[in-house]
Amino acid sequence: MRAPPLFHVYVAATVLLAPFAAWSEIRKLRRQGVSVLRAHEKMGHASQPRSGAGHLIWFHAASVGESLSVLALIAKMGEMLPRAYFLITSGTPTSAKLVADRMPPRTVHQFAPLDARGPLSRFLGHWRPAAAIFVESELWPRMLRMTRDRGTPMALVNARLSAKSRAAWASKPALAAYVLDVFDLILTQNDEMAQAMVAMHAPVDRVARGTNLKAMSSPLPTDPAVLAQVRTAIKARPIWVAASTHKGEEATVLAAHKALLEDIPDLLLILVPRHPDRSDEVAALISDHGLSHATRSQQALPTAEDAVYLADTLGELGNWYTLTDFAFLGGSLLPIGGHNPFEVVQAQAAVLSGPHVTSFAETYSDMTEMGAAEIVDDAPALAKAAGRLLKDPAHAAASLTAADQFVRGKSDELGSIAARLIHMLKLEDDIR
Repeated sequence: MRAPPLFHVYVAATVLLAPFAAWSEIRKLRRQGVSVLRAHEKMGHASQPRSGAGHLIWFHAASVGESLSVLALIAKMGEMLPRAYFLITSGTPTSAKLVADRMPPRTVHQFAPLDARGPLSRFLGHWRPAAAIFVESELWPRMLRMTRDRGTPMALVNARLSAKSRAAWASKPALAAYVLDVFDLILTQNDEMAQAMVAMHAPVDRVARGTNLKAMSSPLPTDPAVLAQVRTAIKARPIWVAASTHKGEEATVLAAHKALLEDIPDLLLILVPRHPDRSDEVAALISDHGLSHATRSQQALPTAEDAVYLADTLGELGNWYTLTDFAFLGGSLLPIGGHNPFEVVQAQAAVLSGPHVTSFAETYSDMTEMGAAEIVDDAPALAKAAGRLLKDPAHAAASLTAADQFVRGKSDELGSIAARLIHMLKLEDDIR
């Protein structure tokens, strides 16, 4: 396919802007504590050798959510391709840290190179990927075309573009068609996005509905020492968790908790704000509701007098989900889009959520139909749903069974996606 004039304009712009972008990106990474060696990965300078005799499969994501969403897929493909090695690239220090903490076997992380010829030439020349898999909306024109020009089979997975991004690409049909033509397979999150990709001039025969990979994420890490400490502190107290709550949601959760305490006076709420820097604000709100609390970031453990444990730390959600039979997920009482319910059911717990779950609409639809999740609108509804899970053993057992069945089904689906990618990207040579 002939490159449209707009692509040549973009190429010229990258030539002019690349030195300034490089200075800015490297400076930003250094300010966030990234070493000089690793910061220069943005210029395509690899900080690790290319190892292994098998295929190297490159996954490119943007930031935390996209990076974590493909770790389970990498692990599954690694099981099916025992001689393959994997490279995952992203752009932020936070994503790099979280990926490093959960890295599948035979996988390395690098910061993504700038979308300019020099960085991309160095990057592709060093890593020589046998296949490239891009995640969600990572459509960098030069990166895509230079990778394709090397003859590399390519796929776009978990494709999801905002309405604004779709409109921007739709206004440049020739460029959109030229960029999207690189992909041998485009797997979207749902039917609506599949139709949107076709409307953006993606090749019709290469677009298919996949699934939301965030609903197949790897289990969250746990710390046995922390779990032992907290279990010793709470003894046999009943527990529920409210996680990833946003400003404006904690008041609803605390009102529900006060209502639950009337029937279950020793009940402990583990409250996990989405943003730990709101800890003081949330602590004040707990006090305003007349509830005592202990704070995780202060190295405190809940005492018998504490009604709330304020878990204001990063990277410990897996511990809290492990301690409970159900969790309420925030970002859902307000039009935020919800957070990942699969992480909860993987920890063998059921899910309660508000109604605003557009980011995981298909996942919640399946989970509520199976009985693994329940939608609530306000504090009374939350208290009622949580109370039933706490006081009705048969209902709680049925919810947990449904959660387990949902996890098993998604595991089978992940295997199907991995097999499809292996076939379309011509990677069968590495199959055991």
